[in-house]
Amino acid sequence: MIFNLSSSKTLVALAVTSSIMLAGCSATANTSSSQQSALPATPVAAVVNTPADAGSQNITLEQAMANPDWIGNQPKNAYWASDSATIIYAQKQQGSNLNDIYSQPINSKKAMQVSLDKLHTVGASKAVYSSDRTLQAYTFKGNVFVKNLTTGELKQITATSANESKPQFLNNGDLVYRQGNVFFKVDLKTGLSTELANLKLADEPKGLQEPTSYIAKEQHKLIEFVALQHKNKQDTQTRNEQINAQNSSIANTAFYLGDGNVIKEAQLSPNGDALIVVLQKQQSWRDKGDIMPNYITDDATIEPKKVRRRVADAKEQTSSVIHINLIDKTQTPLSFDTLPGFDEDVLAEVKKENYARDGKTYKSKKAPRGINLITNWGLNQAPIVWNDDGTQVAIMLEAWDNKDRWIATIDFDKNELVSQHRLHDDAWIAYAFNNFGWLHNSNTLYYLSEESGYSQLYKKPLNGKATALTSGQFEVSDITLTHDNSAIYYKANVEHPGLYEIYRVNPQTGKNEQVTDLNGMTDYTLSPDESKLLLKHSKITMPTELFVADAKANTTATQLTHTVSDEFLAKKLTAPKIVAVPSSHTEQPIYAKVYYPSDYVEGETGKSRKAVIFNHGAGYLQNSHMGWSVYFREFMFHSLLADEGYIVMDMDYRASKGYGRDWRTAIYRQMGTPETQDLADGVKWMAQNANVDTNAVGTYGGSYGGFMTFMALFTAPELFQSGAALRPVTDWAHYNTAYTANILNHPDVDPIAYERSSPIYYAEGLNKRLLINAPMVDDNVFFQDSVRLVQRLIELEKQNFETAIFPVEPHGFVQPSSWLDEYRRIHKLFKETL
Repeated sequence: MIFNLSSSKTLVALAVTSSIMLAGCSATANTSSSQQSALPATPVAAVVNTPADAGSQNITLEQAMANPDWIGNQPKNAYWASDSATIIYAQKQQGSNLNDIYSQPINSKKAMQVSLDKLHTVGASKAVYSSDRTLQAYTFKGNVFVKNLTTGELKQITATSANESKPQFLNNGDLVYRQGNVFFKVDLKTGLSTELANLKLADEPKGLQEPTSYIAKEQHKLIEFVALQHKNKQDTQTRNEQINAQNSSIANTAFYLGDGNVIKEAQLSPNGDALIVVLQKQQSWRDKGDIMPNYITDDATIEPKKVRRRVADAKEQTSSVIHINLIDKTQTPLSFDTLPGFDEDVLAEVKKENYARDGKTYKSKKAPRGINLITNWGLNQAPIVWNDDGTQVAIMLEAWDNKDRWIATIDFDKNELVSQHRLHDDAWIAYAFNNFGWLHNSNTLYYLSEESGYSQLYKKPLNGKATALTSGQFEVSDITLTHDNSAIYYKANVEHPGLYEIYRVNPQTGKNEQVTDLNGMTDYTLSPDESKLLLKHSKITMPTELFVADAKANTTATQLTHTVSDEFLAKKLTAPKIVAVPSSHTEQPIYAKVYYPSDYVEGETGKSRKAVIFNHGAGYLQNSHMGWSVYFREFMFHSLLADEGYIVMDMDYRASKGYGRDWRTAIYRQMGTPETQDLADGVKWMAQNANVDTNAVGTYGGSYGGFMTFMALFTAPELFQSGAALRPVTDWAHYNTAYTANILNHPDVDPIAYERSSPIYYAEGLNKRLLINAPMVDDNVFFQDSVRLVQRLIELEKQNFETAIFPVEPHGFVQPSSWLDEYRRIHKLFKETL
């Protein structure tokens, strides 16, 4: 199956029907067959009223930027204990970087701290279970533990200084774990540990070699000592080979995978009889000159810290897939040439454009593309998945050029890959929405795909047609299959792009049901017995807390934790409205948070208000949602600005997460252009709807948001009166490969895209006040980015910019004093310029 996504519109977007109401969430046609009971279409309001402003005490800048312990330390890394009746979670200590572990029964309001000597007894978030669900296995500090869920007995399987990992139950009840690249099997009845496979990254030893040159042969003829030594070595080698072949007590498990390789992934079949191994040629993660000086060290010297290479220095990689038969000890490489499109010149048009600029002609030709395992940030599963009986395996692969994703199985008779699904995107394959697996006890795959324009859930038998299990203009993620195949739980923003609830679908009937209705941001974990849900829920003005609910449709949740401080609850914080700003460039609106001053009167006139637009980071991130934001300091700063009379807007510009594939890829080969257009629509909306003076608007943001500040001030210099760029990107050729090459291809292929998208090429456009806040030990966006731009501005004789450096800060600021200094400067900039 092959699906193509192009940069043109692939869906019917939400249309703005009036300034009050938007039509949305209707089902869209799908190229796959349909077997779902569609969730009801829900009108999406252009303005969403969020919780009322909290507290009575105004926030100060000093308080907003203080150590966030004062807010209360929320539970994190929460998971179910094996009894499905207890929650385990971590909580940061007040005034310390240390975390404590707590255990809380779901029928109790009190959590008990787990003592240090008992930490190994509370399981782990990545615990695995035997097929009959009677045993649980997990690791703690590199050792393996098994718990009998019937008797409650906990047994330590390993106690070594090595690091054991990835426990796995086989279908016969044995346990397997890894120690580096060695797989061990444990008979839980006898305790016998057996080496299953030892994956060696070396060439296979050639054994004793017979002399081949003339002088070597003559040496053996003439010198009796040499000949005798050779014979003794040969006899020893032969005897060892005989012992290894005839004595079953000896592990003969070495598999030589070649010198100079690294193992990217290795997955053992549930029968313990086969391994799928993916190799890559070893490649350094950095070049010799990739260093970052650290000026503030404990010994007062300058420390040259090693950092990653830049996308401009990236070298194409391709992987090798090896099938290892552990029974007959054979290794079989599997070629990519059975995958559709493996040799297509998918960048032909891009190359033609770049060649033409240089007065050259590009002739397209087919050639094998670099193909590797899928890279999925945050994917909590392996990219290689065996079915339950170990007769089939699925592998998710992606092209080095980021334009294709394949789900492939293996024809073990022919020793070749078989494509089950190809997703092609003329822009790039998302690094989210790549969950997949097998329905239990079947040869039917399930997977997420953006082929409809939004991430949806599909199922596909090996020899059958794919069926859509969900459909609509919303994004499905975080899928969990129950062990009886009765439901696949998922997270989705069905009712509103910024409202996330939990749903489930029956993969047999296609019936979808809403599970939660909490009105905010909700994540979930299904309990081991699959009867309950652990929910992590937050609202715009309230940090994340833990809830528990029965795993059923229209469930009711009970709050377990209450960690927010009274001091935080007492603060008067402005709850932003979420508005749908009409776009001048797309049918979809631009969703944005808007903070209004307390004295704002709807419909007021006079264009008397000043305003600030905040640009969130990452690009592919959603901030105009109804949950607690990772930008909680900025939330408090925006409340402070609202207290001072500012209108503040926080936009989910094109490139943001949560709005479908076309929104995500609008920036392909033109980063900064759609976003600046959206900022202009935001300023226009505030002028028309919030009484804002367009000559009194500033902007700021960090990381990608800092990049956007540059692009707005440099390419649309009349849009804002001032801007602050924090830890900003100035030249995308200097950023990392995994992120940048998705959006702009690689610089050696598409220099036009890099020059079109990098602020340093537009610096001559600056004519308003600019503040650059640059952390100096930033190993994400290098300090050098800001240094190069400052030099460019100096050479352009610009006088309206200033730079603040932060010597001890990484990309995500840590020290409260640095946060405060940074935001004092931003605050001062807006007070002086707006």
